[in-house]
Amino acid sequence: MTAEPLGAWVAADFELVADLDDLMATGVTAADSGRVFVSVPRWGDPVPYTVAEIVDGKPVPYPSRQVNDELLVSVQSVVIGPDGHLWALDTGSLAFAPWIDGGPKLVEVDLDTDTVLRVIRPRTEALTPTSYLNDVRFDLSKGAGGYAYLTDSQAEGALVVIDLATGDTWAKLRGHPSTHAEDGFRAIVQGVVREGELYNGGADGIAISATSDRLYYCPLASRRLYSVPTAALRDRDLGDDKVAQQIVDHGDKGASDGLETDASGNVYVTAYEHSAVLKLATDGSWSTVLNTPGALWPDTLAVAADGNLYVSLNQLPRTPLFNHDVDDRIPPYQIIRIPVDAAPVRLS
Repeated sequence: MTAEPLGAWVAADFELVADLDDLMATGVTAADSGRVFVSVPRWGDPVPYTVAEIVDGKPVPYPSRQVNDELLVSVQSVVIGPDGHLWALDTGSLAFAPWIDGGPKLVEVDLDTDTVLRVIRPRTEALTPTSYLNDVRFDLSKGAGGYAYLTDSQAEGALVVIDLATGDTWAKLRGHPSTHAEDGFRAIVQGVVREGELYNGGADGIAISATSDRLYYCPLASRRLYSVPTAALRDRDLGDDKVAQQIVDHGDKGASDGLETDASGNVYVTAYEHSAVLKLATDGSWSTVLNTPGALWPDTLAVAADGNLYVSLNQLPRTPLFNHDVDDRIPPYQIIRIPVDAAPVRLS
């Protein structure tokens, strides 16, 4: 492989999955059958539906327009679980305002019947009025019904655990330096300084190891990657001081939004300041998976059974909420995929 000159834009081989003219997607996931789904939070745009399936390159409300209208408030993330079901993480928040009563929830959808199987609302005592549940990963191999691990990306930050069998919910590491937005953090996106309250995000990206023993996470306002044993998170009686002693700081990775892992143990991170996606291999080496100026704010990553890494590109720094009330977006927003010869983590 020929090295590119330092500073050159290197666009890895990638395929366009969808151009989205009116929907600024954050989440993306792909089922083993090849079906692709996106989530579109309600941050101020007229969002007709907050979860969609990409059909022939176009978004279609999923699982139905009725479910979007009557059940879902503002879905930040969609994930294919180890059971092959689609899980939608609803923030219950409009434009980052405090969540509405009953709004935060996990919604499980059977892809064979396209119907909602269950709705799990996290216990409110595990949240704060300004909690913003951002992303989720699942391990169905533990306990009676498995566990969901979520990030709470308000500046204070936290990791939230839900027992899927009982609905019991608890928070860990709330306000810890590894989940908290870094004080004085400034994002520099393609050479432009970006700062302010909405760039002051706590625990955001999340991914679970292929062996289920560690959870990787990072604040939005930080350039470091952390992990913690999942057993410590599941232990409700273990105090945060004891959990914190088991955190591993994996060092500087650049500023990231989404994280992902594959079945071989590799970790993928978005590098939103550099319009890039990076890979941390099991031997500790870093490499570049994607680097192109068109990748303005790579948001969510999803490894799929087809061997591709799916990425949502949504121009977030150009949105009014993140751009001093000025809308500089230039649609379309894109969903792309990159061949990485990897398999998804399915802990069942």
